[in-house]
Amino acid sequence: MSPKFGTSGLRGLATELTPELVTDYVRAFLAACPVGGGVHVGRDLRDSSPAIAGAVIDALRGAGVRATDCGVLPTPALALAAMDAGEGAVMVTGSHIPADRNGLKFYVPSGEIAKTDETAITAALGAGAPDAAHAPLAEDPGAIDRYRDRYAAAFGPEALHGLRVGVYQHSSVARDVMVEVVEALGGTAVALARSDSFVPVDTEALEPEMRAMLAGWCSEHGLDAVISTDGDADRPMLADATGRVVPGDVLGALTARALGAKILCTPVSANSMITEMPDFSAIKRTRIGSPFVIAAMEEVLSADPAAPVVGYEPNGGFLLGFAAEGPAGPLAPLMTRDCLLPILAPLAAAREAGGIAALVADLPPRFTAADRIKDVPSDASTAFLAALAEDSGRRAEIFDAGSPESAIDLTDGLRVSFGSGEVVHLRASGNAPEARVYAEAATAERAEALVARHIAALAAALKG
Repeated sequence: MSPKFGTSGLRGLATELTPELVTDYVRAFLAACPVGGGVHVGRDLRDSSPAIAGAVIDALRGAGVRATDCGVLPTPALALAAMDAGEGAVMVTGSHIPADRNGLKFYVPSGEIAKTDETAITAALGAGAPDAAHAPLAEDPGAIDRYRDRYAAAFGPEALHGLRVGVYQHSSVARDVMVEVVEALGGTAVALARSDSFVPVDTEALEPEMRAMLAGWCSEHGLDAVISTDGDADRPMLADATGRVVPGDVLGALTARALGAKILCTPVSANSMITEMPDFSAIKRTRIGSPFVIAAMEEVLSADPAAPVVGYEPNGGFLLGFAAEGPAGPLAPLMTRDCLLPILAPLAAAREAGGIAALVADLPPRFTAADRIKDVPSDASTAFLAALAEDSGRRAEIFDAGSPESAIDLTDGLRVSFGSGEVVHLRASGNAPEARVYAEAATAERAEALVARHIAALAAALKG
């Protein structure tokens, strides 16, 4: 795919992310956005990431901006370090997309860039920050340690006492810090499947073979849970003692409740069980993508800077908008998608509740599922869904939920509700050549069946 700039930054084939293109985007970022006194730079474990990070650093220094090289670390750890320093950041990562692709994520000193920043960066391409005297290069190898210590201090050494937690390491940049945090919180970490080559794990759409592997690990090692992340560690994965994965929007609700949050900002595709939970006083629905969630959170905070607001995406990336209290100490706000908090908070709560499965079973009985169709150009799926939204007869041919259509929602893609209360949501991915299908139903099995049925129908329509 040609490099594309959107809600998750710049992404494209690694061979197309040339030094010239990288320089253009970095200079445009500097021209369009505040970066404080410099820019922190981090990267994931893809083979192409060191060279691209080098091009980012060269572009910054050539524009007279001090670069701080943080090396390989989770995206939220980079964002935390940059925000603490009052600086911007650039993360070199393609997240969960295939290994031959890569990308750039941009951060201002307050956190992730907003949609207005994205527009400004695009407008500055080709005429970004000018050359200047070569700026110095600094290093910050301790950024990942401070990220670990944030959670060790907030949760304390007893939070996971007695739990055996499998850590699916693959090629996640958080593979070592996950082990360290589990052990710092009193749990026993069992390292699993570390990979020397990049593995594109999408925590929102795990393959059946991966789900079977999780179950096998739980049985073989006597695990209470398995945890992991995507490649750059801004999305969590948590499975219970049977290997069953807890959806990211359920992790978000559990984490929000554990922290005492009262206001939730979350996309339209997130599990609607939160409307039945008495813990929350307000729920603000958005389009899919962290910039939209952040915009909703900022609107809340502009009206009340002390508002107990959080945000999360259905993939589990969690944003903390207020000063919360962990079991053992305070947690400062972190307005970027994080993976560790929505893993640790539910795990700590599950220890008291008798396990992850018991904790989830106590929630309102509403279940979601999701999957994707790969190698579908976003333009093609977007055009198809737009036509589908205008044609009720064609929708009747595609959608099959066993009851009549009751409403459609065009907030992001095409979300169809049915008389049974079930929901099927189709949308084009904003950061990969994929079409995504989400479903919501009264049982997990039914939600998964709806996804499988509509994946097949959508694939037939898009691919012939």
